[in-house]
Amino acid sequence: MHSYPVFEGNSQAFSIQEIPSCSPIGVFDSGVGGLTVLRQVYQQLPNESVIYFGDTAHLPYGIRSQKEILGYVREILNWMEQQGVKMVIMACNTSSALTLETVRLEYKFPILGMISPATKFAVNVGKRIGVIATPATAKSNAYRQAIMELKANVQVWQVSCPEFVPLIEQNRLHDPYTLAVAKSYLEPLLAQEIDTLIYGCTHYPLLEPIIKTLIPNHIHLVDPAVHVVKVCQRELEILNIKNRLLPMPTRFVVSGSPQQFSQSGTPWLGYTPLVEQFSVPYSLR
Repeated sequence: MHSYPVFEGNSQAFSIQEIPSCSPIGVFDSGVGGLTVLRQVYQQLPNESVIYFGDTAHLPYGIRSQKEILGYVREILNWMEQQGVKMVIMACNTSSALTLETVRLEYKFPILGMISPATKFAVNVGKRIGVIATPATAKSNAYRQAIMELKANVQVWQVSCPEFVPLIEQNRLHDPYTLAVAKSYLEPLLAQEIDTLIYGCTHYPLLEPIIKTLIPNHIHLVDPAVHVVKVCQRELEILNIKNRLLPMPTRFVVSGSPQQFSQSGTPWLGYTPLVEQFSVPYSLR
């Protein structure tokens, strides 16, 4: 294994190698949720080429064990390494919470997670912070710990939302049941009079039209996708590997059904993606 420590906002710790600036950025998630990160890459880094991997054969990650998720993440990163990526955005809060610190030390490219960029922004805008997350992310307490390390006088409440990812992946955003589920998850946070709400899963910004109907206007909504791509931009500049040429078309690869991913992703991308299938060889190490 490699030993190249990487820390967000501290690219000097990364052992700089000859990395072609035209190499793609890897983005991966368990499904379509990571498209919220991809959209931010398109907006903030329009010259960058991207390889997007959706591990749809194993979603949702939020109900799986740390050992399982670490196995999936390692195999995805091994595959990304073979594709010649220059950086990877782990566009999944669950894998960021449970595996990021482990795999960062094992690969020769920078790996960025979702939690640190979001919490750094959240503590600057709020003092009563709510987090909606997958069961695994909520159980890990990753957001609470990250927030408390930054500002100890902030109060944090977390809610586990097991039904959100399956409903989004099934494209049931306009289903009355989804509205009822969202209301039930948000009620305990609203009862605590939160002033900030963090989307603790990259899928959840896709529910924003629903969420906005259920919360007061003064509550700050924190989308980690926005902030992790800002960090990505800064890292690329520090390492001097921003692409100055025209980007290649985004390559979409999934471990499950290409047709289902294409159908679910089209409304969020604004175009119908051409999707390849690649079965990640899952092994526990």
